[in-house]
Amino acid sequence: MEKKPKKKFASFEDDLAKMQLILQEMESSELTLEEMINKYREGIELAKKCKKQLDDAESEIKKISN
Repeated sequence: MEKKPKKKFASFEDDLAKMQLILQEMESSELTLEEMINKYREGIELAKKCKKQLDDAESEIKKISN
């Protein structure tokens, strides 16, 4: 079976969807304080990852434009 090449920014949408789920879970108020902190930590890590992907995409666009 031939593997498809992995897209450089393919996981951005997945990570964004995960952040939206985390936000919904946190807004539900059904989490314990410890669970809320863990969700917050996970959300922050995903936000950092998405920011880096956006920065990388911006750099790539600038390279293409020049």
